[in-house]
Amino acid sequence: MRQTDVLIVGAGPTGLALGIDLARRGVDALVVERGATLAPGSRGKGLQPRTLEIYEDLGVLDAVLDAGGPYPVGMIWQDGEQAGEHRMFDPAEAGEEGSRFTGPWMLPQWRNQEILRARLTELGGAIVFGHELTEIEQDAEGVTARFASGGPVRARYAVAADGGRSAVRRALGIGMTGETVDPDPLLVADVRITGLERTWWHVFPPAGEGTGFLALCPLAGTEDFQLAAQFPDGTDLAPLLGPGGVREVIAARTHLAAEDVTEVRWSSSFRPRAALADRFREGRIFLAGDAAHVHSPAGGQGLNTSVQDAYNLGWKLGAVLGGRAPAALLDTYEEERRPNAAAMLGLSTAIHRGEARRGAKTRQLGLHYRASSLSEETRPAPGPIRAGDRMPDLTRNGTDWTVVQQEDGVFLVRPDGHVGWAGTTERDAREYRARVGFF
Repeated sequence: MRQTDVLIVGAGPTGLALGIDLARRGVDALVVERGATLAPGSRGKGLQPRTLEIYEDLGVLDAVLDAGGPYPVGMIWQDGEQAGEHRMFDPAEAGEEGSRFTGPWMLPQWRNQEILRARLTELGGAIVFGHELTEIEQDAEGVTARFASGGPVRARYAVAADGGRSAVRRALGIGMTGETVDPDPLLVADVRITGLERTWWHVFPPAGEGTGFLALCPLAGTEDFQLAAQFPDGTDLAPLLGPGGVREVIAARTHLAAEDVTEVRWSSSFRPRAALADRFREGRIFLAGDAAHVHSPAGGQGLNTSVQDAYNLGWKLGAVLGGRAPAALLDTYEEERRPNAAAMLGLSTAIHRGEARRGAKTRQLGLHYRASSLSEETRPAPGPIRAGDRMPDLTRNGTDWTVVQQEDGVFLVRPDGHVGWAGTTERDAREYRARVGFF
């Protein structure tokens, strides 16, 4: 039986980001993936400013910036003619909310995963492919997982990062509460096309009754376009998932011919929905990413919220496993992340339904943990930055806590960049430091 400190089930962005965070803290973590390779497809292609800050700390920002690019402006088409521009995102100023990142950065999810995998490997971590989870159980000392092939794994803790249909969540009997955001299904695909400018995100409104919108977005850093095509409720998309079906859809709803689609590299379908796990923890097993919350793709919040889950949990597991903090620190993971995930689910749904814009909230720089039991504000007159807030422009102290002294107080900043304690002198933080493992 293989032994490890943390078993991470799922090698998507959530599991890989968590694996990186643990590896750089010296934690023995094993990432297992049921597929034979990393998942294909552009899928979640937008990285928000807060995620870029996290990626900088994880050591992958340069690779992400080199491989991706900014989002293009939308171009609306009518009857084969360009009818006008459409701005997908509200503009942001440089330095807004204390970040040098001003808007989403496009990076196809398959490339994102490759970059994260390379960083994990660089840090000595590994992924074991072809391991489909069949059983998971726990006792007072740890977790035992069994798979369809390969031997069992014994870990002190386990993290379900295995997506919206999480086998771990189902095995634990944790329910999800949610709703269908839109009954109309979507066909998505990565395609290569000749004769279509890569300057624009091309949007084709519904051509008539019984159709929906179609969009072709040039994927930064590649030769591909991401296709998204909406269909009426009840449409069987299975016959359209092959190359011929994808070409047929594009030819029917745009000025392009089927032969202009030179390659169909990946395709899938889904119905937009929003769902939140009833709890994010069962004993020594945690839920993260899509295993804990499923978003509409509108607004680009799903992948980004998932990476923040990993970033929140990583330092806490590292501190507990390293003997620097009591196990009670892990209780704050669900306390902090579930309310934030619920808020982002609501935002994604509102954007999908046209009730909200892609603006400051989607950039995720303002998310905070003020209500957390881990946040202590002891100043009689708090300033604009309070306990629980993200500390802007933070010069990090490696993977540890950081002391920041400013005109309006002293801040103990957590390894994930949020203020844990705020007061007037560092001496007053002794009790807090002992409780959270900041010595």
